[in-house]
Amino acid sequence: MSIDFSLPDDVEAIRLRVRDFIDSEVRPAEEKLYANAPGGEPERRDVVAMIIDLREKAKEWEVWLPHMPVEWGGLGLGPTAMAFVSAEAARTNFGPFILNAQAPDEGNQHTLLHHATPDQKERYLRPLLEGRVRSCFAMTEPEVSGSDPTGIQTYAVEEANGDWLINGHKWYISGARGAKFAILIAKTDPEANPPQASNTAFLVDLPAQGWEVVRDIDTMAGAHNHCEIRITNLRVPAENILGGRGNGHLLGQARLGPARLAHCMRWIAQIETALELMVTRAESRQLHGAPLADKQAIQWMMADSAMELYAAKLMVLHAAYRIENDLPFRQEVSFAKHHVANTLWRVVDRAIQVHGALGYSTDTPLEKMLRHARAARLVDGADEVHQALIARNLRASWRDTGSLDSATGTLSF
Repeated sequence: MSIDFSLPDDVEAIRLRVRDFIDSEVRPAEEKLYANAPGGEPERRDVVAMIIDLREKAKEWEVWLPHMPVEWGGLGLGPTAMAFVSAEAARTNFGPFILNAQAPDEGNQHTLLHHATPDQKERYLRPLLEGRVRSCFAMTEPEVSGSDPTGIQTYAVEEANGDWLINGHKWYISGARGAKFAILIAKTDPEANPPQASNTAFLVDLPAQGWEVVRDIDTMAGAHNHCEIRITNLRVPAENILGGRGNGHLLGQARLGPARLAHCMRWIAQIETALELMVTRAESRQLHGAPLADKQAIQWMMADSAMELYAAKLMVLHAAYRIENDLPFRQEVSFAKHHVANTLWRVVDRAIQVHGALGYSTDTPLEKMLRHARAARLVDGADEVHQALIARNLRASWRDTGSLDSATGTLSF
């Protein structure tokens, strides 16, 4: 099988244009934002003002919505090309937001594009793509495992007029504060067989009576609009069902596969940044009359990081290739999600080690990067969930075919 990851000239031009936009517009604006922020953390209103201004510039630079079809105002890039573009955008904190290619909106955009009715697309997708609104995806709950959506306890009861009355409790709902609508997953058919058919997706206009943002959950990386939601007698009309009754689980899984890979694309940019900082420090820091990089222990950390980054890039590109070519991709996405998340943590940690006490301080971005990196091993499927899925597919491949090929990337040597 021949796989070519080189980019066509027109796509390469977009990648380079995104790089130039990030370097000449976004990076200076971010540096100014943080330099003027008391305590180093800018006010939310200042962040929003910067993003709004830069989003208009993104449209002028023609880097807006790189992942969406041309007929919907995007650049029409597929998953493989987006791997390169996302890695450019995510070299700054807000790059993906400014291109309107950030979670959770990016995943919701794809979900609406493929599953919404024509009327729902006009009501929800179009304003989201135009940057006039934000959205959230409300599935995970504090009382049950976030890795098993069949167990959610938020329930919806159909009323006589066809509307739905929803009650429940959600948390870690990213982007909920300020969102104009939510894709809400609730149980409509608790006795369904299989249990995956018990959930339904609803489009909820926000703010709404019965939808309460309890708090912005404070994490080890701070509070970043990951919210706890209390849902009490929330009424949703029947026409706001998304993708059909009983299809909430399938819709969520279809959304999460590519969304997991999109996270990996952005994390690769952070890995590259950490490795660049590591090498820069190792080459410039003098110890015993020679660069720190001359020490074998430091070389091992640099080499391990480079190899892991290389593997991460190949995993992401191969998974993106399979998605783009309508090939089975769940195993490859699990490979990438687990490997890239752990590589992010290890490389940032090594970069801190090479910097010594400086890396532990707030004088470099590394300590903040490490705190944010810890979430990568939990979001969109914890490490252990992906390992279990990988092992299950490995065993099934061996039982069914006597070969492990289909569970190890379908790359026969």
